[in-house]
Amino acid sequence: MKIVTWNINGIRTFKGGIKKALDLLNADIICFQETKVTRDLLDERTAVVDGYNSYFSFSRGRSGYSGVATFCKDSVTPIAAEEGLTGLLTSHDGGVGCYGDQSQFSAEELQMLDNEGRAVITQHRVTCKNQEKTLTILNVYCPRADPEKPDRKLFKLQFYRMLQNRAEALLGAGSHVIVLGDVNTSHRPIDHCDPDDLESFEDNPGRKWLNNFLFGKAEGEGFEREEGDREAGTESQEPGGCTGGKFVDTFRHFHPTRPNAFTCWSTLTGARQTNYGTRIDYIFADRALAEKEFLSADIMPDVEGSDHCPVQACLCCTPLQSPRLPPLCTRFMPEFAGRQQKLLRFLVRVDPQEQDALPGSQELGEIRENLHPPAEVGNSARVGNVASRKRGPMKETPVPRGKKIKTQNPPRPQGNLLAFFKPKASQVSHSCFGKGQDESQDTGSEHSGEAARVTGGGSPPPDITEERDGLLGNGTEREAVEGEGGAVEREGGAVEGEGGVVEGESRVEPCPRGSCSLGFWKAVLHGPPQPPLCKVHQEPCVLRTVRKAGANMGRRFFVCSRPQGHASNPQARCNFFTWVDKGR
Repeated sequence: MKIVTWNINGIRTFKGGIKKALDLLNADIICFQETKVTRDLLDERTAVVDGYNSYFSFSRGRSGYSGVATFCKDSVTPIAAEEGLTGLLTSHDGGVGCYGDQSQFSAEELQMLDNEGRAVITQHRVTCKNQEKTLTILNVYCPRADPEKPDRKLFKLQFYRMLQNRAEALLGAGSHVIVLGDVNTSHRPIDHCDPDDLESFEDNPGRKWLNNFLFGKAEGEGFEREEGDREAGTESQEPGGCTGGKFVDTFRHFHPTRPNAFTCWSTLTGARQTNYGTRIDYIFADRALAEKEFLSADIMPDVEGSDHCPVQACLCCTPLQSPRLPPLCTRFMPEFAGRQQKLLRFLVRVDPQEQDALPGSQELGEIRENLHPPAEVGNSARVGNVASRKRGPMKETPVPRGKKIKTQNPPRPQGNLLAFFKPKASQVSHSCFGKGQDESQDTGSEHSGEAARVTGGGSPPPDITEERDGLLGNGTEREAVEGEGGAVEREGGAVEGEGGVVEGESRVEPCPRGSCSLGFWKAVLHGPPQPPLCKVHQEPCVLRTVRKAGANMGRRFFVCSRPQGHASNPQARCNFFTWVDKGR
């Protein structure tokens, strides 16, 4: 039997669909973390996959946050399934049970621990060495401890304690137990690319909990034990750095000294290229199961698609298929079982040929115009509009009381956008027109821009002209703008305001084409600063912005463009750093 766990960082990011990803992983039980999907966003193609039965846990407080899912092949159908660790979310008779002593948690704490959708438990029947046994799998996504949020640190430790309480209760009831998923804590210095302080490394509360939860010797010493001390559940604090927990880190069980075996990398710094990461994804198993039934356990760093990589394990146990699916299975959700109408059923596409079958809220003339809108535009549309007004009154059709008739008018001709920016004739000064121009000319006409163009000494720069032409859809290069202070003629013409008429420079001595405007726009809309070269690689740096709240939030800086890596790696990012001046 093969088991895979993977933090996928969003189940809806699979471009080829979840079925393709499941088949590529080729495992009997596949556990996902950080699905980032709530029940209202879960689609049928993801929830009901041919050949698999799935079990989801959703965040109840935030949308697109947290969430775990377990997919089992139909040949490995579980006998029971349950959402959460506390049992508060189990309202059916297909639960796993064995909740242990929860007296150390308050009622509010118990509710909060399962409120973020961080655990799914499935229980299976397996055959190990011709003996039928029970195997319980806890798929968990443990919280991350934000250094700036003490309440999240406490929440993480409470989740750890509840996880251990439930796992040990299941183990004490006679079931084999596997705890897998994203634990969000690297256990030993060998599991971290660059531990900050080795002397205080073990003081981390998460690592202290792992030391208590896991059974094993110090780093690199393996897990060998005397024959009389191999019974599951034996708890002792042995000398020589040995921990006395009831579970085993299966990867270190098979690879006790392998370095640089990481499962998570920062995508912001490209750290996966230099393998600058941490190992925070695990498959834990009780001691008897790990030592007698596990054949292998390894990471899968070549599988991409997330900031984590999968972890796999193979057991010599043979799974037994349950005759019926647990009630938690997504196939039984009303929205996927056919017991609940979907919104799409009310949005049925209507064939245009079946227009007579449309509801009676639309008149036949409306239907025809909606399906076949008139093609006349411009002057032809105006002519048609005048002709329609000359016709006699149409025969009224009876309308039920209280119902309004929608009238469909012919399309009006599209006006020129420049007409909205034309000044009134009384506000345009005599100096706005050149000698020989008719002052009584209608400024509201579409050709007033041509009149203004005659007196302009300069032409607009090509970049500005092309942009305006593309926006307005015509070749008008100059126009007058009417504002609160009067009419303003653009591009160096006369400006009339409260203080009178002021002639622009272009009326006296035209600037070269585009020179004045280009300098102005460069001063106002300057681009990003020129990147410097880093000192080590002599390569252009990348521009970054501080997003963390504080005194430097919003400030920009340059760093080396290479991916983050260990200081001894010449291919990794160097320590070049420089702030960008606030004025740039």
